[in-house]
Amino acid sequence: MMSIVVHLKTVAHLRGKGDRIAKVTFRGLPLYSRVAENCGEEAHFNETFRWPIASRLDHNEMLEIQVYNYSKVFTNRLVGTFCMVLQKVAEEGHLELTDTLIDDNNMSIKTSVTIDIRYQPMDGTGGMWSDGEFLDVPDDRDGMFAFETDSLLSGQSHGSGTSPGRSLQGSIPTFRKAGRGVFSAMKLGKAKSLKDDHKRGDDPAILEMEDLDKKAMRLAGMLEPDTISLASVTAVTTNVSNKRSKPDIKMEPSSGRPVDYQISITVIEARQLIGLNMDPVVCVEVGDDKKYTSMKESTNCPYYNEYFVFDFHVPPDVMFDKIIKLSVIHSKNLLRSGTLVGTFKMDVGTVYSQPEHQFYHKWAILSDPDDITAGCKGYVKCDIAVVGKGDNIKTPHKANETDEDDIEGNLLLPEGIPAERQWARFYVKIHRAEGLPKMNTSIMANVKKAFIGENRDLVDPYVQVQFSGQKGKTSVQKSSYEPIWNEQVIFTELFPPLCKRIKVQIRDSDKVNDVAIGTHFIDLRKISNDGDKGFLPTLGPAWVNMYGSTRQYTLMDEHQDLNDGLGEGVSFRARLLISVAVEILDTTSPETICSTDVQVEPVSNISESATGKMEEFFLFGSFLEATMIDRKIGDKPISFEITIGNYGNHIDGVSKSSVKKKKKEGENQEEENELIQNSSEDEADEDADLTSVSSTPPMKPFITDRNYFHLPYFEKKPCVYIKSWWQDQRRRLYNSNMMDKIADKLEEGLNDVQEVIKTEKAFPERRLRGVLEELSIGCSRYVTLANKDVNLAGRTKLDRERLKSCMREMDSMGQQAKQIRTQVKKNTVKEKLKLAQNFLQRLRFLADEPQHSIPDVFIWMMSNNKRIAYARIPSKDILYSVVDEETGKDCGKVKAVFLKLPGKKGFGPAGWTVQAKLELYLWLGLNKSRKDFLHGLPNGFEEIRATKTGHGLPPVTLVYDMKQVFQLRAHMYQARSLFAADSSGLSDPFARVFFSSQSQVTEVLNETLCPTWDQLLVFDDVELFGEATELRDDPPIIVVEFYDQDTVGKAEFIGRTFAKPIIKMRDEPYGPPRFPPQLEYYQIYRGNSIAGELLAAFELLQIPFDAEEIRRALIAVHDFAVPQIKVGQGGRADLPPLEGPTDSERGPILPVPLGIRPVLSRYRIEVLFWGLRDLKRINLAQVDRPRVDIECAGRGVQSALIQNYKKNPNFSTLVKWFEVDLPENELLHPPLNIRVVDCRAFGRYILVGSHAVSTLRHFIYSPPDKSCNNWATAAKLMNGYMVLTNGCSQARSSPSLSSRTFSRPAGDVSVSLEAEPPIQKMDTVVKLDAMSDAVVKVDMNEDESDKEKKKKKKKKKGGVEEEEETDERVLDWWSKYFASIETLKENLRSQEAAQAEAEEREDLEIAAEAADIRPDDLHLKGSKMKERFKEKKSSKQKRSQAADGSEKRPPKARVDELVVYNKELESEYGNFEDWLHTFNLYRGKAGDDDEHALDDDRIVGRYKGSLCMYKVPLSQEITREAGYDPNMGMFQSIPHNDPIHVLVRVYVVRATDLHPADINGKADPYVVIKLGKSEVKDKENYISKQLNPVFGKSFDIEATFPMESMLTVSVYDWDLVGTDDLIGETKIDLENRFYSKFRATCGIASNYSMHGYNIWRDPMKPSQILAKLCKEGKIDGPHYGPGGKVKVANRIFTGPTEIEDENGLKKQTEEHLALSVLNHWEEIPRVGCKLVPEHVETRPLLNPDKPGIEQGRLEMWVDMFPMDMPAPGPAIDISPRKPKSFELRVIIWNTDDVILEDDAFLTGEKMSDIYVRGWLKGQQEDKQDTDVHYHSLTGEGNFNWRFVFPFDYLVAEEKIVISKKESMFSWDETEYKIPPRLTMQVWDADHFSADDFLGAIELDLNRFPRGAKTAKQCNLDMIRNEQELPTISIFKQKRVKGWWPFVARDENDEMELTGKVEAELHLVTAEEAEKSPVGLGRNEPDPLEKPNRPDTSLMWFLGPLKSLRYFIWHNYRWLILKALGLILLLLMLGLFLYSIPGYLVKKILGA
Repeated sequence: MMSIVVHLKTVAHLRGKGDRIAKVTFRGLPLYSRVAENCGEEAHFNETFRWPIASRLDHNEMLEIQVYNYSKVFTNRLVGTFCMVLQKVAEEGHLELTDTLIDDNNMSIKTSVTIDIRYQPMDGTGGMWSDGEFLDVPDDRDGMFAFETDSLLSGQSHGSGTSPGRSLQGSIPTFRKAGRGVFSAMKLGKAKSLKDDHKRGDDPAILEMEDLDKKAMRLAGMLEPDTISLASVTAVTTNVSNKRSKPDIKMEPSSGRPVDYQISITVIEARQLIGLNMDPVVCVEVGDDKKYTSMKESTNCPYYNEYFVFDFHVPPDVMFDKIIKLSVIHSKNLLRSGTLVGTFKMDVGTVYSQPEHQFYHKWAILSDPDDITAGCKGYVKCDIAVVGKGDNIKTPHKANETDEDDIEGNLLLPEGIPAERQWARFYVKIHRAEGLPKMNTSIMANVKKAFIGENRDLVDPYVQVQFSGQKGKTSVQKSSYEPIWNEQVIFTELFPPLCKRIKVQIRDSDKVNDVAIGTHFIDLRKISNDGDKGFLPTLGPAWVNMYGSTRQYTLMDEHQDLNDGLGEGVSFRARLLISVAVEILDTTSPETICSTDVQVEPVSNISESATGKMEEFFLFGSFLEATMIDRKIGDKPISFEITIGNYGNHIDGVSKSSVKKKKKEGENQEEENELIQNSSEDEADEDADLTSVSSTPPMKPFITDRNYFHLPYFEKKPCVYIKSWWQDQRRRLYNSNMMDKIADKLEEGLNDVQEVIKTEKAFPERRLRGVLEELSIGCSRYVTLANKDVNLAGRTKLDRERLKSCMREMDSMGQQAKQIRTQVKKNTVKEKLKLAQNFLQRLRFLADEPQHSIPDVFIWMMSNNKRIAYARIPSKDILYSVVDEETGKDCGKVKAVFLKLPGKKGFGPAGWTVQAKLELYLWLGLNKSRKDFLHGLPNGFEEIRATKTGHGLPPVTLVYDMKQVFQLRAHMYQARSLFAADSSGLSDPFARVFFSSQSQVTEVLNETLCPTWDQLLVFDDVELFGEATELRDDPPIIVVEFYDQDTVGKAEFIGRTFAKPIIKMRDEPYGPPRFPPQLEYYQIYRGNSIAGELLAAFELLQIPFDAEEIRRALIAVHDFAVPQIKVGQGGRADLPPLEGPTDSERGPILPVPLGIRPVLSRYRIEVLFWGLRDLKRINLAQVDRPRVDIECAGRGVQSALIQNYKKNPNFSTLVKWFEVDLPENELLHPPLNIRVVDCRAFGRYILVGSHAVSTLRHFIYSPPDKSCNNWATAAKLMNGYMVLTNGCSQARSSPSLSSRTFSRPAGDVSVSLEAEPPIQKMDTVVKLDAMSDAVVKVDMNEDESDKEKKKKKKKKKGGVEEEEETDERVLDWWSKYFASIETLKENLRSQEAAQAEAEEREDLEIAAEAADIRPDDLHLKGSKMKERFKEKKSSKQKRSQAADGSEKRPPKARVDELVVYNKELESEYGNFEDWLHTFNLYRGKAGDDDEHALDDDRIVGRYKGSLCMYKVPLSQEITREAGYDPNMGMFQSIPHNDPIHVLVRVYVVRATDLHPADINGKADPYVVIKLGKSEVKDKENYISKQLNPVFGKSFDIEATFPMESMLTVSVYDWDLVGTDDLIGETKIDLENRFYSKFRATCGIASNYSMHGYNIWRDPMKPSQILAKLCKEGKIDGPHYGPGGKVKVANRIFTGPTEIEDENGLKKQTEEHLALSVLNHWEEIPRVGCKLVPEHVETRPLLNPDKPGIEQGRLEMWVDMFPMDMPAPGPAIDISPRKPKSFELRVIIWNTDDVILEDDAFLTGEKMSDIYVRGWLKGQQEDKQDTDVHYHSLTGEGNFNWRFVFPFDYLVAEEKIVISKKESMFSWDETEYKIPPRLTMQVWDADHFSADDFLGAIELDLNRFPRGAKTAKQCNLDMIRNEQELPTISIFKQKRVKGWWPFVARDENDEMELTGKVEAELHLVTAEEAEKSPVGLGRNEPDPLEKPNRPDTSLMWFLGPLKSLRYFIWHNYRWLILKALGLILLLLMLGLFLYSIPGYLVKKILGA
């Protein structure tokens, strides 16, 4: 059986005497030792603990030993903890050691423990050392670890303090004392873990790096920390801060302050709109702004491509709740509003939360809000982007987009929302409200009362609910502070909705205007869960609390915004009982109401108990200190009031309801009213069980210093307490607290890790592992705790569901954290840190409880009965629970609270200052469990109660009888990067240190942003109350404020920081490890912005007793005289001595003592002075004779004076140097100040501007390391491109520059380039081993096999393929450009694919790990997982195939390419600061909150130069190099800075997404180029009404550097009247580019050719450039060899050697070879770097009026040619391609199966009068109709009719170009580009009514389905499955004939076939059309024959007889014959009847 045995021998060096007990924990199972009774220094336990274990001992498992002082009555007190990782034990099986313990604050203490551990594994293996995660194990293993046995196992000698190991501590000053350092509690406002139970055994393992290193150092002597086993060192540390919680350092409220936003929406097109033959318009609405596109006629797939921009200046909350609505309207015109087809809604927040804040090319699904049973009404394709200040949006490249026809795959929906959204009902039930404030003056009320005698409530509330752009409101309840509505507001909306929040607002109805009383937002993401075990949104019934302005009623409320939900509410307003439910509608059932209008209906009342049982809560607060009270308040007495809800609010709190309550719940309510009336302290009823005291007695403030008061609460601390009744929903808060605590701990840990990475300390990965370990432990603990309340009563559905989902989430998070922990390696720390930060966001999101319970607590400072300043504390933070994790983080703790001004008063500078700082103790809990509410207070007080009898009452005051006296020493060393507070751009800073009620200031240092005060401030006799030991663990915080001294007026505030001192008690020695303290950095804040950092140390030393005092005390007690007692050195003498002022000049100022100030060493700083640029005027005078002063740490150097700035702004002397003493530690280096002064007449100097270089690390020079075998490690300046820190192999390269260093090859290395330059460029990485002599081929084409395939393809296709070869003459620069863009896109695609693949692989790995599979079993067990991923993958592949289509397309013709950068060239090449740096000079005050955006206004010029610093003396080798110029120092081989003439050629290709400048939403852009004094305006060539203009121009300007070096390219908007407006501009510093070693003067092409579109642009040929580079870089070469080889510096490159000239003759040339070297120049050792290739860069256009928001982008590039070189050739022609003219001839031969629409006249037979209409998209005006085929009875029609459509077409962009006037008022024509689409429609002609539309088909001429051979084969599938069918392009086929289907949509929105057409399409160019013209219809020339129509086809009134014959006789002849027979018969009968009477008469008469 495996087991682990721990033998605990002794614990030594304990303090005092007492009983001790030890607890040993392993794998969460604690075992306790016996109690060692009454032992002193040493406790002998001699006990053995054994754990049988089932699984092998893991290398990172922990053993924890805790030693306690045992007590029978109280809880045991922890002495210390020892923790170790059992790696060593797991390997060796046995370990014996003695080590010290660590106390709660991670301080190592003297107490040590001796143990012996044995581990018995199954197989007896336990001796192998594994190179575990921690160490890089060196080769000489045996020698290496020798020390471990000596020092670790040498028994007790280490603990004794005498061993040499200990004494090392003093001699290693570089390590700070344990547990503080960077991780100090107050540092950077980190949340330290606040209360960790020592009773728990499962305390998480955090490896505090600092301690590890320290301990390791102690153990290992002086070895590298990396090589030490962590077995004995890994201390588990948890910072236990029992009595104090951490203050928040950021002060100013940021919400509610308006910000700039820009929303840009491009409506590209719409498809599949429902309806026949419509004229659609798209309306774009954001909030209340509407904009419309133009109308497109008779089409249901209109193409718009219109761009709209909306600008807003509102607070973020308001912005993100605005709704973006796209609606399509049919036939809107001036007279009628048109009919709505469908709408799409989404809130701005949804867009903003997308990656890149945008949706790009996505399809919005339209739905009809009035008919929810109908389905999708069509799709609109659009781009939507939301840009805040400072966001920049990367738009994909807009060149030739292929139409994404895959609508379903690109829907405009956030990730994870299903495409098919269903309609749902959102029910918001409003039950009742209580605690409403007065909203009317009481004058009227009093009048009414006098007349009618009734008392009325002064508020008429109703509730308004807003959701998704709709509003609903309840009825108004007249005059009621406690209105009951019981109504529900119902919204009908698609689910899941794209709106995140429901806004619920109580409003007061008023005759004039309604006012908001309070607002609450319900975040739908928090009340629902979309997972597979998720739930629909649900809430309550629950009370929500509303906060807003203070409650007293004023006519004009200055804080009304707060009631609307903007900003943090400063007072409780009301509570509202609401519930939310959602029901998904079944739209098929007949009874659903179709419309989406908001409905309001009554609901039944809910029971009292539904929201939880009423409980009595008790809130206690004690004010321990009130300092830093702003002097502006005046010296009236000040009191503090605490309120919770309306309880405790005297002035304006309770609006008693006039209606007396029915007595319920045993008089509960009555008692409440009672309580409120009795609540002031004077009339405390004796008999009341407990009255509330909610405010402190008023007190006059004392003066602290000129800015602040304090209140004299010395030993008497006032207390307040409040009793209140709330529904008991503590569980909700407990749940939040548990998660918040885990999150706080995680956040603090992550901050630590970042700090470790930032300060480049060792092993950030270990700290991160510890953090993740802690997180997973926290999560599992949460799950166990939360599990116990799964089935509690009185909970809402949301409570239950939320708990389940929280548990699931936390569980999975714990698992993931465990998994990630195993993957944290040194190189993956950063990415895993990101993942951990995602956890943090998830935790914070989960912890936010949507259903409130107890309202927040407000603390108000009152003066003169006015409310001055407040603090708001969430009730959950101070809520008490028996379970530690559930308790609020500030409950029963002393918290430093800073009060701030309410509402808008707190914006800007007013919000920076502290109104008051309180040390406040708060406790909130059930009244039943209030027995230990005083537990957390510092001990040593007596309670003073309000009345003598009320013994059950809480105290009103606490009187402390224990007082400790301390001395505080603040070592203020320096501050850096402070804000500039004076107009000069500098400050005169001093610091003021506050501690308790004392304050002191440092001296003022004039004119600096980086003051080094080097001053020690001593605070004597600081009195602190409470027990000494508690104070040691938890000192109060120190506040340091920084001010700028002004000669007149008050000093200006420039920042604040907090710190905690290190404490020495009187019985502790002043020595290592804790003393003297180390200097540390503290972040300074002003408002919310970081305002610099302070380097300082603080120590708090307890003052020992004086012997005389002790003697007196004894006499006082015992009344007997005592002889003089010697108690050590009396008084202050026990404190470490203070050195006197050393510097006689500084007077009485004490410097920072030696042990604390940094160790200095001598550095030399060399400065390169190059020149000054763009200096602005100072005091209206121009700068004429400037000089630069450089200063660092009190030393400095001045540049030469520039004699005439206008003539030449460069310096005459380039390099100067000075020496200075700087700290050894790079992180402590002081900043270097650069100042520019102007020398005026009479010796006056005026400061122009200044710049502080805050870190000199970039400029540190490190000499090359000769011992290394790599000769490429040239010493470089540390500017981050290639830094070789220790010579050997570490090349730090900036990410964008792939500067690789190559190890030295033994032979030559050769790189060959194929003669055929590539189609697909792949980045080739040449890896060379240290000793390789291989010849490396850089093969840039596809693999051989691919080539062969292609050849075969060619053979197969024979003829067709030949056609595809592009003709050289056709190619132009644009071919190159478009090919390059394709490549750019392909690369992006392949990157995405690679990323996806990597993610899949990682997923597989993680999944495999979870299943415990070794990677080599993956193919067996992983197959199922693979299946899962395959599905994902296949869908991805399908998509990518559709995108690529490369299978079907022939291989694309080879075109030479350039590089298209979708950003500025500067960002790709590190601003071209490879040796010349640009420093901005600032002047003037630093701005407000968004200081970075405004800093640009402060720039008054730029200084160009560089720095280089190194320790003196420097090794001789460098100075001995050949050609070393001692005057240039480190800046050898730098060009001279004399003026130089340059020809600058600017190519402007095009602009995209310009900000519209005209009312019509368009702009008329043109380009303006400025350089120095010259300006080129291209005004006459403006481009009308275009936001994506193609300029295609080049401009030549001559310039002289350095005078004219800043090039400005602006785009202006042309206006007919008035001045032209600037749209945006971009600035390029040409000088840096010109001198850069990246050679940015003229991009290097990928291929060399002497003619054609790819002609070489540079006047120097590649061979000349190469020779020049080799000469400058002092490298050997180039040597051209036979066989196409060239050798440069031991590297061999190969390439082709022939070139064709214009006439096709081949000649020998070396240019290709030279070019191949230039293209791989970064591979040349020592001097190599990537040369700028031929390129196009994309630069953002900015407008100074709208700082930080992009106004569009400009694609361009710049070439520069020195004028002293041969002149360059003419500029390349990049003028936009002229569209080619084509003519499309469409012959409509026949139609068939056309649906029959009409009933025939007379006969009622079904027939149609068919004609066909056709047009090219965008040219609806030119539509053409065939003649009518009348009376088609079968749906067949014969036409033989020809349409002719001439059009202009851009082949590369696949767009038709149309120029037309927009309207009759337009000044000029506008150019549109639209895809070439042919629309054919079939119609039924009517004479007396409008013709009926029967069907249509639209063919995209670039890709449409091939027509069917016969009418039979023609069916709907040709349209339905368009994606799958092979498509053809008319531009390739030229002539196509076939049958195509006509389609329309029926009532159910299904496609139906409405006919077929046989057509022939024939495309000819304009020239061919001229040669062989054709007639329209059937006219000459080339007429078509008349169609052979049946005789029936004619008009009835033209040939009536014919129509009778055909239509009537044909159909009805039998009927007619029968009718005729019948008529004859009747006629005969009639005649018979007519004649018979006469006949009879005749007969009778016998005539």
